[in-house]
Amino acid sequence: MKVIMISMPWNLLETPSLPLGILGTIIRGNDERHEVQEIYGNISWAEYLLSATDGTVTPRDYDYVANVGAWFGMGDWIFAPAFYGHPDWRIERYLEYLRSHAIDPRQSVRMSRYAAGFISLMAQQIAAAEPELLGFSTTFQQNIPSLALAKEVKRLLPQTPIVFGGGNCDAPMGAALQRNFPFVDYVISGEAERSVTEFMEFIQGLRPAREVSGLSWRDDADRTVTNDPGAIVNIETVPLPDYSQWSATLNASSIRGYVKPTLLYEAARGCWWGEKHTCTFCGLNGLTMKFRSRPADQVLAHLRDLVSTYRVLDIVAVDNILDIGYLKTLLPRLSDEDWDLHFYYEVKSNLSEADVEMLRRAGLVHIQPGIENLSSRVLRIMNKGVHATQNVRLLRDCEDNDITVDWNYLYGFPAESDDDYASVLEQLPALAHLQPPSGSVRILLERYSPYFTLPGLGFHDRRPAALYQHVYDLPPAELADLVYQFDTDDQGIGRQRSQQMRAAIRAWKDAYPASSLTCTRLPDGSAVITDRRVGWPERQTRLTPGAQCAAYEAMRTSRTVRAIAGRVGISAGQIAGWVREWRDLGLVFEDDGRVVALATRRASLKRFG
Repeated sequence: MKVIMISMPWNLLETPSLPLGILGTIIRGNDERHEVQEIYGNISWAEYLLSATDGTVTPRDYDYVANVGAWFGMGDWIFAPAFYGHPDWRIERYLEYLRSHAIDPRQSVRMSRYAAGFISLMAQQIAAAEPELLGFSTTFQQNIPSLALAKEVKRLLPQTPIVFGGGNCDAPMGAALQRNFPFVDYVISGEAERSVTEFMEFIQGLRPAREVSGLSWRDDADRTVTNDPGAIVNIETVPLPDYSQWSATLNASSIRGYVKPTLLYEAARGCWWGEKHTCTFCGLNGLTMKFRSRPADQVLAHLRDLVSTYRVLDIVAVDNILDIGYLKTLLPRLSDEDWDLHFYYEVKSNLSEADVEMLRRAGLVHIQPGIENLSSRVLRIMNKGVHATQNVRLLRDCEDNDITVDWNYLYGFPAESDDDYASVLEQLPALAHLQPPSGSVRILLERYSPYFTLPGLGFHDRRPAALYQHVYDLPPAELADLVYQFDTDDQGIGRQRSQQMRAAIRAWKDAYPASSLTCTRLPDGSAVITDRRVGWPERQTRLTPGAQCAAYEAMRTSRTVRAIAGRVGISAGQIAGWVREWRDLGLVFEDDGRVVALATRRASLKRFG
């Protein structure tokens, strides 16, 4: 059977499609007679724009839509005119929405003028290949581009079955896709490694539709039927993805010079923290929270294979959280490899200083630690399971180890108050030398999150996010089943406090590149803290040998005053006095009864090397 699998815009240009790489391997492995062709529509779209505009719409413009535009429906809207057959599809509503959020449309309107021609060309190329099955992987902004192409291919090849899968297809979203767009014959919800095999057997007449796990299909009365999901997949059985077709496509592309290839790898699924205490705002792993990770031996073998095959050292782990056991099993072995590996990983923020050092030695130079807030009370509301001073400690330790940190400051939680941010605002200037968040944003209401599934937590009213109004033409009830983001009444802090937070974080971001705060131990047992932070007097603070140096050193770990006093062997009153003095000088961060030292051991090489 000839199978064509497609990844449409707005998959990032620098990365392959993990689903295509895995599922293609499974289909070919089950029956060598199957021919699987992968089409990277995202690369083709960037090429098309570059050529059609004489080089004036570039992959950098594509990246803007894929990254910034993802939160505002920009990518889906660009293909909506092609899908709905209207060149100015809700353009005024779209532009007004972007204006209301202070978002620059950049080249998006111009891109939309080319979408119909691109879809027509791709559909003709696919029809000429005469596939017997057409599969689309859709996540985030890939829905409308995929629907537009599927609709046109179905017009040209009415007998060719079309199946959708991916993150946008998890129940009930997948059933809504299949129900509302009749040219989509089938949708697979949930993990597809097992169901794709069942589906291929169904397509070949070897299994009835009702036995395909998670499948949405139409019965004889043309009603949508959605099967129960299958058992969760054992991650150890998931094969190494084959990226050879992506690699060949990218290397032969006219956009190759714009792109730094980055491989995707999956060592684990689910979230071990979420199994116990799901973060209240998080909608990830709605159907598959159970944490499963590969053995370290398998991960190491896979990484060796990927690096040697594709000659790429930049790797993004798609895991939602680092398996904490890897700190002792996998990472020490990675650090022994003769690679200059650059690994991106999501981690929990309560890592020790030794843990962070291990991350760096293993090549994990870019992390997303889920810091999210610097108020311990708000973190408890979020179910994060960390203290604010632990978050600050991680920022300090990453600065010491030249690890890039991705994070956003989130607010807008039910039960938070302006008072929760007063101490944070007072102390943010002291963090000028540590990596700031990308920004400060009110939380979104995401499908599958506890805030969504349990309205009693505070978000009683919800409606499909306004960004979908310039994208879809669907009845409200159907749209509510289809989408992932929802608007709701604001909770938590008000406008004035949120503006103060945004202003403080802008100041932090401006100050960071030229700021340092370093502590140096001297031969006589004393220490000197050198302050070169923007907004602070340039000065040196000397810590006397003995108890004072020991106390500041003890504060490298988040501790209470009483715990520090016990370690140093002096009174808690003396420690409290030093904490007050050092807080005034911006040398410590204090919250909810704990304190942590802010000075790094050296200036970051990223900025000063």
